[in-house]
Amino acid sequence: MYNTAYNRSTRQTPALTQPDTRVDQYLAHLQPDRMALPKGVRYLVADGYYSKTKFINGVMALELELIGKLRHDANLRWLYQGEQKPRGRHRRYDSKVNFKDLTRLELADESEAVKLYTAVVNSAHFRRDLRIVYLVKHISNRIQTALLFSTDLKLAAKDLDRFYRARFQIEFLFRDAKQFTGLNDCQARCSQALPFHVNAAMTTLNLIKWEDRQQAADSQRHAISIATWKIQKANVHLLERFSSWLGLDFSSIKSRPDFQTLCHYGAITV
Repeated sequence: MYNTAYNRSTRQTPALTQPDTRVDQYLAHLQPDRMALPKGVRYLVADGYYSKTKFINGVMALELELIGKLRHDANLRWLYQGEQKPRGRHRRYDSKVNFKDLTRLELADESEAVKLYTAVVNSAHFRRDLRIVYLVKHISNRIQTALLFSTDLKLAAKDLDRFYRARFQIEFLFRDAKQFTGLNDCQARCSQALPFHVNAAMTTLNLIKWEDRQQAADSQRHAISIATWKIQKANVHLLERFSSWLGLDFSSIKSRPDFQTLCHYGAITV
């Protein structure tokens, strides 16, 4: 709803040992955290690296649906919709999906720059049916395309596209943690100290975003500025230190109507 990301847990990727693979390690990270997710969470969004059979099966075993990205040359087949023979095994698949011909795809949404085409097809590699969304974006004289998928066959094309776009909010977590909450400032080498520091930096960011959300109107689209919050917190700390050194009652200072103005001094946004 608010199109923002919160950190659940961060762990350092361990050294790779046989016969485990990176996909096994990432599933091992996800499995214990699944129970901590809200019951309303139904989808896991991942980039194209995770579009692997083992990962898809592991995610669905946790009662989640996966949203991801496919290569343009993915081996996809149309589901056969014609008449079946009265006897014998029914035909399940039709010809291979060719994205040079979009006539068999449903145009789900169209804007000035982007068109969303969708269909339910079968993936020969994953051995399962998928809901796909083919994005066609016109930029000047160039055309950019992307092929998204979901294991939830009933998911609307616009929602699939919106959920996948929200994945990029994860990048802001790392950016803001590096710039404002000291993610890169730890020099410890202990195997326990490093994960503690990383999760402390991410948790601090979560608390700031939660406090910001509490102050924002529910019906208002709100862009958070971590830089502003850092300046505000520093100003409050400085005012409290000055009050302590000068022997002033800080509680009475906080009750003044101009206190918030001082707290936002030097802030980027108010």
